[in-house]
Amino acid sequence: MRRSTLNKNLLQSLSQGVLTASLALAAGMSQADGDALGIIAGKCGACHTQESAEPGAQSWSRISHQRKTPEGWLMTIARMQVMHGLEITDAQRREVVKYLADQQGLAPSEAEDYRYVLERRMNAQESITPQPLAEGCARCHSGARFKLQRRNESEWEHLAHFHLGQWPSTEYQMLARDRDWFPMILNDIVPLLGEQQPLLTDAWSQWQQAPEAQVTGHWVVAGHMPGKGDMNAVMIVTAAAGDDQYKVMLEGQYADGSAIRGEGSATLYTGYEWRANLMVDGVKMRQVFAIQNGQLAGRMFSRQDDSVGVDIRAISEQHANAGLIAIQPAYLKAGSETELTLVGTGLDADVSLGDGVRVLKVLERSDTGIKVLARADANHQGINQLSSQVTLATYQTLDQIQVTPAYAVARVGANGGATNKLSAHFEAEAWSAGNDGELNTADDFRIGVVPAEWQAKPFDAVAEADEDLKFAGQLNPSTGVFSTAGAGPNAARKMSTNNAGHLTVTAQVQEGEQTLSADAELIVTVQRWNNPPIP
Repeated sequence: MRRSTLNKNLLQSLSQGVLTASLALAAGMSQADGDALGIIAGKCGACHTQESAEPGAQSWSRISHQRKTPEGWLMTIARMQVMHGLEITDAQRREVVKYLADQQGLAPSEAEDYRYVLERRMNAQESITPQPLAEGCARCHSGARFKLQRRNESEWEHLAHFHLGQWPSTEYQMLARDRDWFPMILNDIVPLLGEQQPLLTDAWSQWQQAPEAQVTGHWVVAGHMPGKGDMNAVMIVTAAAGDDQYKVMLEGQYADGSAIRGEGSATLYTGYEWRANLMVDGVKMRQVFAIQNGQLAGRMFSRQDDSVGVDIRAISEQHANAGLIAIQPAYLKAGSETELTLVGTGLDADVSLGDGVRVLKVLERSDTGIKVLARADANHQGINQLSSQVTLATYQTLDQIQVTPAYAVARVGANGGATNKLSAHFEAEAWSAGNDGELNTADDFRIGVVPAEWQAKPFDAVAEADEDLKFAGQLNPSTGVFSTAGAGPNAARKMSTNNAGHLTVTAQVQEGEQTLSADAELIVTVQRWNNPPIP
């Protein structure tokens, strides 16, 4: 059981209907770095009153009635610094975030649907239900921001009052002139949040009793970077000084043969939330993963431009549940021969790729995977399920192309300013019409990401008249990566406006004598001035 002494106290508190973090301390406890409880008592106790003096079940106002991700707790402390003059060192802040995320975090099941915001997938499109939450909370920030919190109803009410007190202009942002806005928040939205996202949940209680993830050792990694392609690697994790602190080394290669190497440090929060900072091939990268049952999944992205990133899956070589985590590429054409790389651990000597696909030769074998030459039968097509997470598509023809994302936002930046450029990365997904030969039916199946030629053009007549294509940036014709122009006024543009633009991005894929194409919409806009860990 993780942190057994704290869990015992925590479960006692749960039975009383109050989630506590054992934040109150005996008088005179040190406030040195590395002593989270002492830091909280000394730095927070002046404003957050002690609610209970029971040994092992002590609680503090506001603090003890919330649960959040590590990023959520970091934002809370940063707000205390900015708005209330909290003085705290970086080392102290890290210690407090670690403690609160461990004791008052989210269970994996509570966070899994909203990990896109933690992983900085900034082109994700949300669908927040029910509608009052979309019209209320999601009007000003991402729905994931409040969906990644748990509070009791009275604490949600405190949050509503805080918003109106801190930002009175919220009344105008909420279109309050045509409706009685604040009573709607208090009478409808607050009870809804209290019911849907309560402080006390079975998921959290059960997770607190689960064993902590074992992260040291060798991890077999498979990933995909838009604009670059598939990659596989080995990640070596060793323990470092401090609670849940690790050293990380990463070494592997992309499908085009180029190397990937990196090293850095990591912290494990809440027993499964992996956060690491690495220098990878000269680029500062951030890892945001969730680890469970000997596997991890998430994203590694540039700290300068979070649109540049690698989708990652990995499996621990030390875990009993060894197996296949990826096949690269994940498709082959019927009647053709293709080299395929199977990434995983403990893979069987006799490789099976499912019905209609034969392994002609094993080309390479290692502890991290197998490379084979495979052939698909000429009359076969469909999806072969190779494991619970891995599929292999066999197709007769490419029948449709879709560009992902279908709608993207890029941002100008740099040019002497304090904010960086944010690029856009497009890929062409190929689809098959399936055995019925008709598109947009239940028989369709996704083949995978295929190479394409890329072009950009003005989105409409206004964009053409404003010469957006000329000024907004450049689209790489072979990778689908759009790099924006610099920030600031441009004297060459009408009225010296900035380099914003509205473009259509087109992918063209040659399939025999047929050319398939698809479009996406791209907005090139101004800098992201407010860039918190959770937007």
